[in-house]
Amino acid sequence: MSDRRRWGIAHRTSRIILIALSAFLVTIAPTCTQNFSGVLFAPQVLAQTSIHRKAEADKLWLKGTEQFDNIRFQAALQYWEKALSLYRKNNDPQSEGRILGTLGIAYSYLNNYNKAIELLQKSLLIAHEIKDRKGESLALGYLGFSYSYYLFNDYKKAIKYQEQSLAIARDIKYSQVEAWNLENLGNIYFYYWPTTLTDFRNFHLIDIEKARKYYRQALVIAQKINDYQGQVSALMNLYKSSLTLGDYAIAITYKQDYLDLIKNLQKPLVLDLLSPLRTSQALARTTAYRKAEAERLIGEGFNFYRDLNFEAVLESWQQALALYREIKDQYGESKTLRYLGMSYIDLGDFPAAINYFQQSLIIARKAKDHYNESLNLGFLGIVYIKLGEPVKAIEFLNKSLVFKEEIKDTRPDFFILDNLENPELWLIINLGNAYLLEGNYTKAIDYYEQTLKIAKATQNTYMEAMALGNIGNLYLQESNYEKAIEYLEKSSAIFLERFLTETNGIQERGTVLTNLGNAYRKSGKLDEAVKALYYAIDTWESVRENLTNINQVSVFETQADAYHLLQQVFIAQENYEDALETAEKGRARAFIDLLNKRLSPNQTEQSKLPAVNIEQIKQIAKNENATLVQYSIITDEFKVDGKLQTQESELYIWVIKPTGEVSFRSSDLKPLWQKENTTLAKLVTTSRQSIGVRGRGAVYVSAKPDAIKAKQRLQRSHELLIKPIADILPSNPNDRVIFIPQGELFLVPFPALQYDQDKYLIEKHTILTAPSIQVLDFTSKQKRRVETLSAKYLIVGNPTMPKVELEPGKPPEQLKDLPWAEKEAKDIASILKTQALTGKKASKTAILHKISQAGIIHFATHGLLDDNRGLGSAIALAPSSQDNGLLTAEEILNLKLNADLVVLSACDTGRGRITGDGVIGLSRSLISAGVPSVIVSLWAVDDNSTSFLMTEFYQNLQQKLDKATALRGAMLTTMQKYPEPLNWAAFTLIGES
Repeated sequence: MSDRRRWGIAHRTSRIILIALSAFLVTIAPTCTQNFSGVLFAPQVLAQTSIHRKAEADKLWLKGTEQFDNIRFQAALQYWEKALSLYRKNNDPQSEGRILGTLGIAYSYLNNYNKAIELLQKSLLIAHEIKDRKGESLALGYLGFSYSYYLFNDYKKAIKYQEQSLAIARDIKYSQVEAWNLENLGNIYFYYWPTTLTDFRNFHLIDIEKARKYYRQALVIAQKINDYQGQVSALMNLYKSSLTLGDYAIAITYKQDYLDLIKNLQKPLVLDLLSPLRTSQALARTTAYRKAEAERLIGEGFNFYRDLNFEAVLESWQQALALYREIKDQYGESKTLRYLGMSYIDLGDFPAAINYFQQSLIIARKAKDHYNESLNLGFLGIVYIKLGEPVKAIEFLNKSLVFKEEIKDTRPDFFILDNLENPELWLIINLGNAYLLEGNYTKAIDYYEQTLKIAKATQNTYMEAMALGNIGNLYLQESNYEKAIEYLEKSSAIFLERFLTETNGIQERGTVLTNLGNAYRKSGKLDEAVKALYYAIDTWESVRENLTNINQVSVFETQADAYHLLQQVFIAQENYEDALETAEKGRARAFIDLLNKRLSPNQTEQSKLPAVNIEQIKQIAKNENATLVQYSIITDEFKVDGKLQTQESELYIWVIKPTGEVSFRSSDLKPLWQKENTTLAKLVTTSRQSIGVRGRGAVYVSAKPDAIKAKQRLQRSHELLIKPIADILPSNPNDRVIFIPQGELFLVPFPALQYDQDKYLIEKHTILTAPSIQVLDFTSKQKRRVETLSAKYLIVGNPTMPKVELEPGKPPEQLKDLPWAEKEAKDIASILKTQALTGKKASKTAILHKISQAGIIHFATHGLLDDNRGLGSAIALAPSSQDNGLLTAEEILNLKLNADLVVLSACDTGRGRITGDGVIGLSRSLISAGVPSVIVSLWAVDDNSTSFLMTEFYQNLQQKLDKATALRGAMLTTMQKYPEPLNWAAFTLIGES
């Protein structure tokens, strides 16, 4: 694309953007009639004129203004032109001049720009001749406003008029118009004054800083004269300009200030107290304005996209989507849905991406918009590549290419977002990716070479780097490591050079570096592999920095390969401690960032905490006075039936003793899928199934226990997870062992693993779990924080159950009563010498009122599992008129708790969405809310046996036993009465003992 064409795109986009802000810029006098003459070109009472005609003209003016406010511009013109005729008959030049100004603005809204400028020039001439300084200031300001807003190109003339208007306003102390001009000048520099703008991708930061100075001056004046609309307008612009400059902390302050200002007003913002200029009132309600505001938000999102600030991208584009839907703009709605889908691809949330693309596709097809239809089909193809479904991917990509002529479009949106000047080329390279995934290397290389040839010819460095990287990956899969390294190095070098002038392609380079590290590893060049993989990890980390917690989780799941490969390289070098450090760095990062923010004295602190190093890991083991066992599931590529497949390879296991000594062992996972027709994940699942689970109170239906299969599978799990390290685990059963699982291993009932016939691991060890070693450091700090706090108890059992939709599409059903849970709560309350909350008293409202004051919290009720999002997992409480009775993980995440222990004696409370960052659910939320020790269940528990086990646990606590020892003792006692693991092994203690 030529520089001239790039400028044309940038210029058009910039012009559109300004329109959106106009509603906030102009402030004139209040709209009440007694002040009408002062500002809105209202007539002055002249002794020489006819009182009757004066009154009639004023009435016509007001009627016209009413029509203008209701977006009826033609009707407004009719009233105002009649008023103008009467003012002229009365020889009232001041009123004539000012109403000419309002007529000029109305003609502007009707797109009759020549007429508008003609009237505004006449208004200025009259004001100058009769020395009406206010009228002159207003006319000059309106001319500047019109040249910047309506006539587009003449920014210099706009600035000249605005500055002249500003000088007069300052001279006569006309504060409202002074503030208005300052904001309009700020807008010109913020949105489209091209003094330093040479390319749409290189935002004009110098001019934005100048704009921010104007906005600050406007804010000071608005505050001085109590102009609330002006304050809100200036604060909103300060928020947006600060956000663009990357001053996020300042931006958040400005945003909170204007939200507080709006919230504290007793009347609506636009309709009453904060009456803006009539032009702005009308503008804000027009379809054209809302469309322009949506386009501005799209442009704002592009800027954030280039900075990889995906949270801000999503916020801007969701707002734009709402506006497009309001004005029923199907093209805008379709493209914005597509943009959102693209963002969710980058975040690794593929189901969300598919949802947005499908919505966009439906609208595009209905509107026969082949441009958006083609691109949505293409992006759906990409998602299915990432999901490992090549057949679907090829189908969607080929459908997209049917419209290849339609996507040769001059619209800038697609090019700006992805730096792609040839969408057809983008489809071709992704067809290569799909065929590579399918194992058809011949077709894949053909598409890649087509892409490379066209990219070089058109100097498209992004696509050139992509094609080289993909060819390198193909050679890697063919085990031609020399060729793979050659192409991957070339690709990485081009991406690196691009970063001098471009900011996109960061994630693509991360993938290339990961593949390069793998090629070095497989070729035996381990030192080179370490360097490449470190670069890859640094690249991925830069992507995470601007994300909120839940999206950090999604992004991390797309980046885990680099961490796993680096572990393999270090193990091959027998560098076991660096491998452990890498394994720790690659887990629970988003959780740790969240805990760091929660525990920071400054709650708005956004800094990311670095991962712990090996010396800190050893120190944490010493501080915990426990043996830490960390697992890492390693996959690799194997040829199965002639096709390359990713399969489980090894299970890495590190044991860190309380002395700080680190040992490494491993288990071979290949026999699981090579000989036993299963995988580690399936083994965990089938072990649970053979134990047999059901819901507390029979909410869930499941298979009956199969004792023989259960023993076999629990013994096999023990062989893989425990046997390799059995000789280095503590021999004293009272010594604590903290397991740090990964993936599906979070669902393993470690206490129930069998090391001999009818012998369980809980009989040999006191067991806890944790999401990561570094999380233990945080729970330890939390424990010290709460130790001196409240000793109050909050014991809840068998609330009046809420109604819940148990199956999609079916009406909500009330959850079943749990009489044993009520008995459990009352027995525990008796032990602790307190009162249990049951029935209607156990309402969500009552619990939330008491929860932050409690030192021990116990819930004996139904638990609801959300293994999709995780944050929808919930504790069932009694509903009220204010709520549905469900206390969700998302709500708990926002609480500040002071409890030393929370026990969730309910079904599946330890489960949730399993991610590379751990389990997202109730336990994560409770630890994030400040709780150091959480007891949760790994399956749907039996009502009777759970009641017995929990009573035993609290009796043990009263004997001054620590939590882990108390839970172990309760399990062993329960085992005597209820011998099946189903009845005693469900609960796990996460965090501190």
